[in-house]
Amino acid sequence: MSNLTSISPLDGRYYNEVKELNSIFSESALMKYRLKVEVEYLIALSNESKIPEVREFTDEERVLLRTIYEKFDIKEAEKVKKIEKTTNHDVKSVEYYLKEKIKKIKRLEDYQEFIHFGLTSEDINNLAYTLMLKDGLATYKKSLNKLLKELRSTAVKHRRTPLLALTHGQPASPTTIGKELAVFYKRINDQINQLPLKGKFSGAVGNWSAHLVAYPKVDWLGFSKNFIESFGLEFNPLTTQIEPHDGSAEAYHHLIRVNNIIKDLDQDIWLYISRGIFKQKKVKGEVGSSTMPHKVNPIYFENSEGNLGLSNSILNHLAEKLAVSRMQRDLSDSTVLRNQGVAIGYSLLALKSTLKGLSRLEVNKQKVAEELSDQWQLLAEPIQVVLRKEGYPKPYEALKKLTRGKTINKIELHKFIRSLKISKQAKDQLLKLTPENYIGLASKLVDKYIK
Repeated sequence: MSNLTSISPLDGRYYNEVKELNSIFSESALMKYRLKVEVEYLIALSNESKIPEVREFTDEERVLLRTIYEKFDIKEAEKVKKIEKTTNHDVKSVEYYLKEKIKKIKRLEDYQEFIHFGLTSEDINNLAYTLMLKDGLATYKKSLNKLLKELRSTAVKHRRTPLLALTHGQPASPTTIGKELAVFYKRINDQINQLPLKGKFSGAVGNWSAHLVAYPKVDWLGFSKNFIESFGLEFNPLTTQIEPHDGSAEAYHHLIRVNNIIKDLDQDIWLYISRGIFKQKKVKGEVGSSTMPHKVNPIYFENSEGNLGLSNSILNHLAEKLAVSRMQRDLSDSTVLRNQGVAIGYSLLALKSTLKGLSRLEVNKQKVAEELSDQWQLLAEPIQVVLRKEGYPKPYEALKKLTRGKTINKIELHKFIRSLKISKQAKDQLLKLTPENYIGLASKLVDKYIK
């Protein structure tokens, strides 16, 4: 299918931006993850001494079995889909496909009925989908780490570059460009540790009932725990037919928080560009408007913001829907789970757009200086604080009268300072203040907390 005929922009216009997720979240990939769980379960059964009907497989046989899912490709996926046309059941189709493959492995054909032994489809599906999520988040984090690297580099470079802060959209005490970007670095960095994802492997209603009837001497709890942990997942022993998806919901909310931080970054950068604090590098051949030749628009930050919203809407639905299931199970989670990749795809697309936008920025130091040069009223804050220390009567009120709602210059402010009846030391200290050097611990905060 041509990218130009795709319904989803992730598979069309933006395909090249998110194509690394295809091998994780596609229909073919889901089949491969299901096969992996089925094959590894059969191998695990062969290692259980209390199941004598399945002998221990040789190293060569294990390699041959694992090759079934490791070499699984689109041609093999078509075979599974052909079986599904008859079964009308996607997991059963994988089971039948695997049985056909094992029939062709010498000495293993006698064990084909131990494929999917005692299991329900959800035992396979919950692990397959959770492994997809685990691998998808790992792929996403590669780009997220690039964003962290970019933010850190810019924060360190501009940790002393003064910036007019705006609170409530109005001029406020100065900060630095580096420190403001460091805030976003730390917020994202605090979120990147992946939460433990969980899995179940306990049969039709979560009680290992059929397992226990067939092999009452096997420690099925311990077996399942070891099996699930072998995939790097956390064992959930107490479930209905389905693993309740609470761990996945946590991961979705985790990603929502990261998306919201990036959205906050996008909007702040957009506003800095609007103010002229950042200039955007021009790229030869590009146009910013179909009618206004002068335009260089902050399109990557806008694109990111839009796609973050799409991602969060899907992630929110996943988190809310998957945590609710009628009685021991209903099937409404099945179609919803297939959209994990769409949610992460939009997150990844947004992240890459932000990275592209950041790569085209440069600080407009002239504009930074101009913004601060006429804002001497910003020093009202430190002056009234020092006057409190000096015991000056009603210092806040005095500075309010001088500066509130006004723009004053250096001459006016220094005249006021010299008129104050305070110590010479305090007066000299205040006269040395400028809007550019009134940045507190901003640069030291970057040095200390941005490793």
